[in-house]
Amino acid sequence: MYYRFGKAFYYISIIFFLFFLLYFYSALTDQVTYQTDGEGGISTIGKGNFFYGMIATFVALNALVLVPPKMLETKSYRKLHKLFPIGDIYRDYLLTWFYSFGGIINLSLATIVFYIHATNNQEEIAADEFGFFFYLIPGLLVLWIIALFLLFVGKAKQLQKRD
Repeated sequence: MYYRFGKAFYYISIIFFLFFLLYFYSALTDQVTYQTDGEGGISTIGKGNFFYGMIATFVALNALVLVPPKMLETKSYRKLHKLFPIGDIYRDYLLTWFYSFGGIINLSLATIVFYIHATNNQEEIAADEFGFFFYLIPGLLVLWIIALFLLFVGKAKQLQKRD
């Protein structure tokens, strides 16, 4: 049941990422600044390279995150299905974890796109205002990794009680 909320969050995060990428892509110049140093030097890439690079990163990370839950849902990997059978509470928790983790990754990619936009369009929003997000996203990722560890500890205790 919980994994449906995780799926909803995941799909909403895809919409946010695609909206940010397409909207801000249209506002970028032909050369996109992705790095500035303290001495006034900048590093740039082409607008198309940035767009296709973000799409490739998005597809690769989402494929990596979505393979395990899809294998569990479709029962294509029998050992995983035996470990997390239908009706097991930890199956629901694991599916929820994977979908919400994919959502957090998508939101972090959307934040990167938003930051690149702010770096290139200093008139609208300053890139300095992103300090909160640069601490929030890694903090959420660490929290989700700890939650996965606790999930596996709980499953191990459940398996020990059964044996």
